[in-house]
Amino acid sequence: MRVRFCGVRGSSPAPGPDYLRYGGNTSCVALAHGDAPPTLALDAGTGLVNLSRVLAGEPFRGTLLVGHLHWDHTHGLPFFVAGDREGSRVRFVMPEQGDPVTVLARMMSPPHFPIGPTELRGDWSFAGLDAGEHELEGFTVVAADIPHKGGRTFGYRISDGTSTLAYLSDHCPLAIDAGPDGEGARHALAVDLCRDADLLIHDAQYTSEERQVALDFGHSTIAYAVALAAETGVRRLALYHHNPFRTDDQIDELLAKAQASAPAGLDVLAAAEGVELGL
Repeated sequence: MRVRFCGVRGSSPAPGPDYLRYGGNTSCVALAHGDAPPTLALDAGTGLVNLSRVLAGEPFRGTLLVGHLHWDHTHGLPFFVAGDREGSRVRFVMPEQGDPVTVLARMMSPPHFPIGPTELRGDWSFAGLDAGEHELEGFTVVAADIPHKGGRTFGYRISDGTSTLAYLSDHCPLAIDAGPDGEGARHALAVDLCRDADLLIHDAQYTSEERQVALDFGHSTIAYAVALAAETGVRRLALYHHNPFRTDDQIDELLAKAQASAPAGLDVLAAAEGVELGL
């Protein structure tokens, strides 16, 4: 499996010179089989525009799989050039919560946007997904409900038969209980998604000192992400969904602290736009 970070910020884009090294676009991760073009994109934030650049003028033929429908995970959809063109084949898949076109049209239709979802060019289809195991673009995908404020939210466990990725981009374990250290519950669904994963991409929007804000807005702390990864045998943790007000230098500092707290055998990195990992 090849993993490329196309957008790594949470809540809103972060433009400007202080946000260049990690990138300012919101959530999107592209997955590919070996050297083939990406066929599965996790979330459709503004980082989705970078997937068009990766495809270098070729149409996207694959699936957009979103974890939930907040703006920072869907605002790239109307600007996805590789999908909005002749020759594309795009399946948009979201957690089941009614007709997907009707739900999407709440944010993508006049007066908020000139066209609706069904007016995108190419071969588009829209579907809801239930919790459980599914096959998408040659990947086995396990979807599970995880706590996040403001709408149904899935975490995903994705395997290509040789490697495994866990993706919990927006996760609020504090909504369940404080857990053993005050950072949030290591609840069964999160543990099952993450167990022995080669890579965990996890919500790291807030610090421990900001845990009340994390609870108020439905997110995790960096310390929680490290603890969950350590307790589930994850090999590599990518801190993700960076606070849009967190500069590159501040992320460097938080990364260094996270790495110092991680046990031996756990590699911790901060997700950065354009970085590609082979699993």
